[in-house]
Amino acid sequence: MGNIHLVQQDISEGLFLLENHKREKSSTVQRMEGDRNCLLSSHKDMEKSGSSSLTSASFNFINSIIGSGIIGLPYSLSQAGLPMGLLLLILVAFITDYSIILLVRGGNLSGTHSYQSLVQSTFGQIGYLIVSALQFLYPFIAMISYNIITGDTLTKVFMRIQGVGPGNILTERHFVILMSTLLFTLPLSLYRDIAKLGKVSLLSMLLTLAILITVVVRAATLGPQIPASDDAWVFARWNAIQAVAVMSFAFICHHNSFMIYGSLQEPTLSSWSFVTHVSVGSAVLVSAVFAAAGYATFTGYTQGDIFENYCRNDNLATFGRFCYGVSIITTFPLECFVTREVISNVFFKGELSTTTHVIITLVIVSATTAISLSYDCLGIVLELNGVLSAIPLMFIFPAACFLKLSDGRWFRGENLIPSVILVVGVSVMIIGLIMMVLFPQDCSHGAEMFYCTMSNISVPSTSPNSVLEFFNSTLNVSIS
Repeated sequence: MGNIHLVQQDISEGLFLLENHKREKSSTVQRMEGDRNCLLSSHKDMEKSGSSSLTSASFNFINSIIGSGIIGLPYSLSQAGLPMGLLLLILVAFITDYSIILLVRGGNLSGTHSYQSLVQSTFGQIGYLIVSALQFLYPFIAMISYNIITGDTLTKVFMRIQGVGPGNILTERHFVILMSTLLFTLPLSLYRDIAKLGKVSLLSMLLTLAILITVVVRAATLGPQIPASDDAWVFARWNAIQAVAVMSFAFICHHNSFMIYGSLQEPTLSSWSFVTHVSVGSAVLVSAVFAAAGYATFTGYTQGDIFENYCRNDNLATFGRFCYGVSIITTFPLECFVTREVISNVFFKGELSTTTHVIITLVIVSATTAISLSYDCLGIVLELNGVLSAIPLMFIFPAACFLKLSDGRWFRGENLIPSVILVVGVSVMIIGLIMMVLFPQDCSHGAEMFYCTMSNISVPSTSPNSVLEFFNSTLNVSIS
């Protein structure tokens, strides 16, 4: 009987262990399935705003990517060389796509629902404060650049209106920035639900398409009249690292990722991957064509703001300036959403009353407007924001968080690509910052280009050296 009892006990224990193993296996499968497909957020802000379709979310995301940064992409090709620049652009786009999905996967692994909370759970309070500062700094500087672009582009548009002369108030950039802020960007920034900006983002995308067509057409019509600069078609140049900073600024959208992800009606990894691939793919296509066409037109004379290269009496360029100015105005609110969210999370535990919401929005918009009224060199703003904010948010933190949360060693298995991205990000940030200090970008804001004074843009057949001599003697601007 004792033996029978022992056998029964062994059988019971075996059945218990088998059942427990099944439960553990089922739980593991469910967790893995959740990591792959669910990614459902329990954050109450996300529950409130989960009303965006895949199309609307994609429009918002594309609009977030194709902001003021695209205007500097032709200049980035002049820094890196056309072939190398295009290769770097594709590489930056790949890293953007990969790290966006990596970021949300990291949020799922840590059970967090925002960029700040992900870094806090991974690197503690110090990491949280650093990434919060970066997440605030990037869109804040971006909004400054948006206002600079608005003032630069729309004033030249108004100059083409009959009866509007140089002394007219519509040609005063300060007035234009103030009016666009009061009439458009501030009211749009006061929205609490990012999903409501979907139609505005669609308008911005259509305007961006019009800008792209403008730049391509002028590449075919104006480009042949402007002699190429020295070594215009070399494969690569030594300051390609600075080009990566500008490209990173153009593609950074990670600060919006959790917010747009949370606005989805069904926030799953598959739907988020679809939105990410469509958005980044569309953005890199538009960016590559825009950058190549812009650089092919002006080669080594390309400015940080490509529209500064076009002559003031160019009607097609004026149309492009108008479209871009309106597009930038509609992009401004997306960045304001992010800065306000950072302040809300850091100081108000994610809860803002209506009054506090309005006050914070007014402070943010007023501060960015005041700075943009006193500073107007766009190229330096783009490069600075790329090095200080975009590269850490895009390269370093997503990869670092995932590596710390995941099992396995660095440079092994699924940790290989995040490890490479982390190392590249740190290197580019350090080198880019050093080069930006040692080799600052020239700012030729407002200067009419040399070819605009030559027989109504009919540039004679001259050598690049003679053109440079003429340019230096007439405008006293050094072109390298």
